[in-house]
Amino acid sequence: MSVGVLTRTFPPSLVDEVVASCGRTEQRNRSLPARAMAYFSIGMALHSEGSYEDVLALLTDGLAWTAGEEPLTLPSKSAIFQARSRLGAKPLEVLFEKVAVPLAKEGTPGAWLGGRRVVAIDGTCLDVADTPENAAFFGRPGVNKGEQAAFPQARVVAVAECGTHAIFDAVVGAYTTPENTMAGDLVDRLEPGMLVLADRGFCGFPLWSRAVLTGCDLLWRAMTNMKPRHIETLADGSWLAEMRPSGNAGRKAEPLTIRVIDYRIDDGRRNEEPYRLFTTILDPTDISAVDLAAAYTQRWEIESAFDELKTHQRGPRTVLRSKSPDLVLQEVWGHLCCHYAIRTLMWEAADNAGVDPDRVSFVTALRIARRSISVARDFSPSAS
Repeated sequence: MSVGVLTRTFPPSLVDEVVASCGRTEQRNRSLPARAMAYFSIGMALHSEGSYEDVLALLTDGLAWTAGEEPLTLPSKSAIFQARSRLGAKPLEVLFEKVAVPLAKEGTPGAWLGGRRVVAIDGTCLDVADTPENAAFFGRPGVNKGEQAAFPQARVVAVAECGTHAIFDAVVGAYTTPENTMAGDLVDRLEPGMLVLADRGFCGFPLWSRAVLTGCDLLWRAMTNMKPRHIETLADGSWLAEMRPSGNAGRKAEPLTIRVIDYRIDDGRRNEEPYRLFTTILDPTDISAVDLAAAYTQRWEIESAFDELKTHQRGPRTVLRSKSPDLVLQEVWGHLCCHYAIRTLMWEAADNAGVDPDRVSFVTALRIARRSISVARDFSPSAS
């Protein structure tokens, strides 16, 4: 199962193509070819608690089984590390870029609103091994009294499909790079037909205006200090406004017309902070303010996707094992590839059964994906 989940989502022919395009094809025969190491990098995420030798044994047995070949003789841990270093991070990044796409079909519960695919953008951080190289490259967060956290952190900013939790675009970088800066590349790749949800940390004129140029629709929570100029109150209680950059730049810039939705959630708590949403959907007859406010709760689906990756797939409070920045990036992209492969398996199962993907357990799917032919070395692939 372990190898089948990976090769079904990332076919060997595509892996070879990506490795070649990145210039990582080996120049001579090696016991650990680049293709095997690409699968190994994803397999480390699937079997996050396994040693190098354990993960490689599981994957090489499975790859040999599917190809009808004899399993490889396992090399040393040092040889595996050297093979990882030769591969680097770029092939895993390109592999994710080529394969990861939204999964939901029209009509999938929670995936669509007003004919638009509902997606969310957000960021998260992963603890990485505390080495001088990682600390210099990634940086680490501060804690109380001017001290620093125990581990450096890599920052991931991603876009996920709310209806399936499939993370289909991402950027990975240093903790010291702000989310808004990293998100710039992501918003440039958004597409028409998407409704993009984001928390107020992303809501500023520069990022908003870049996202608008892609033709997608936006539904972002506004920061409390943003004061758009009122134009017109609409029938459903929302209102049209002009949005400008802050400071002196706003006096000369061409304003953008937005629709503002103000509301509170009555959940029994006192002094609950009001919500203010900005959207590019200006016509209330297209999607009402109530429906948009209800849809904004879908933003939490990307938080659930991050939890799946960090808590269940990686393991709670687990620190990424790689000691150098390039291998940390390789490991993070391997985790993103692994999560997408599992989510693809879950989507196919839900689609075949005609059920909501939210009803499929990620923990169960992960457990199934980790199954392997542990006795493959003891019998022939042709045995019945």
